[in-house]
Amino acid sequence: MNEEYYLKASVKDPKAFKYFYDLYFKSIFLFIFRRTDDEALSEDITQQVFLIALQNIKKFEYRGIKFSSWLYRIALSELAKYYRDNKKIRVVSLESKDIAELIEDDSIAFERNTIVFKILKQLPQKELEFIEMRYFEKRSFSEIAEIKNISENNAKVKVHRILNSIRKLIPAKHFHDYE
Repeated sequence: MNEEYYLKASVKDPKAFKYFYDLYFKSIFLFIFRRTDDEALSEDITQQVFLIALQNIKKFEYRGIKFSSWLYRIALSELAKYYRDNKKIRVVSLESKDIAELIEDDSIAFERNTIVFKILKQLPQKELEFIEMRYFEKRSFSEIAEIKNISENNAKVKVHRILNSIRKLIPAKHFHDYE
């Protein structure tokens, strides 16, 4: 059985929605947890995402957008709402190996990692979301495009521009490896 079957069934019988809950709960939870670093809060927001999806299941239509992408859109919206309503500072959960991938070198010095980390913490939330999805969650450009409701080419351009702006903020002395 496929997602379309469960979508149609969920419209008539909310119990059928359990299929999506079981299939996507962990990935949506981790997506949110990476942005909150708070297990209880992440669980609450994840529950809210699935409740909103269930309440709006009739509105979802397969038109080139996967159901999971729709859930991620809801998750991003709920995260933004949480941070806006609670005036909290957004968490940037990064590992040094993830940061290293951003500047394309496996032997990056600690100082350079620290600089990139500081730059990432200062990025606007929307830009950071692109970087997180592409490099930390290993999403394809087509997945990012679906989640952000933009074209795949636009997703590529945005990530490229954000990376270029990050590279410009890294002092030149940290690029001696490339010369």
